[in-house]
Amino acid sequence: MQLSVFKNGKAAILSVFILITISHSNAQEKPAVAKSQFKINVLLPGFVYEHGLSDKNTLYSELSSGYGYTSNGFGKTWTFYPYINEQFRHYYNLEKRAEKGKVTSHNSGGFVAMSAFYNFRSISTNDNFSTENASITLAPVWGFQRTYKGNFNLDLNLGVGYNFDKNDSDLVPVLNFTLGWVIGK
Repeated sequence: MQLSVFKNGKAAILSVFILITISHSNAQEKPAVAKSQFKINVLLPGFVYEHGLSDKNTLYSELSSGYGYTSNGFGKTWTFYPYINEQFRHYYNLEKRAEKGKVTSHNSGGFVAMSAFYNFRSISTNDNFSTENASITLAPVWGFQRTYKGNFNLDLNLGVGYNFDKNDSDLVPVLNFTLGWVIGK
């Protein structure tokens, strides 16, 4: 009689162990941002590094180039300027996307961010035509990022910010749109 109780006790322990193992193997991992991600932009040539700070937050760092068109009483001209964009991003819908079976890898999701742009002085400026100064823009933005097959990446964010340089300050629209590729897995 004691032997059968011992066997049943072993069976019970084994059953509990199997149930725990099965429940853990069937549990889905909570979606999280990538720990680190490097991208190359082709639309406005540049580089991006996005570092995961927690499951939903990243620090986005971009070094890229921008183009502008200026017109005044002396004529019209194109400007070319490098810029740095730093953003603290919070991805708010990763779980919802995962529940719907949508991709969340490579930080594919919607986000809100606090953005700081530093626009360097235009390297194509003719001071006789127009003086272009370096400027800083601070802006809250909303956006989304998607990474498709072949690691093709689309990133769009927009908002309203405060821009200032050594001569002026203004409220300005903020739009950042990048097309490129995520490098790596």
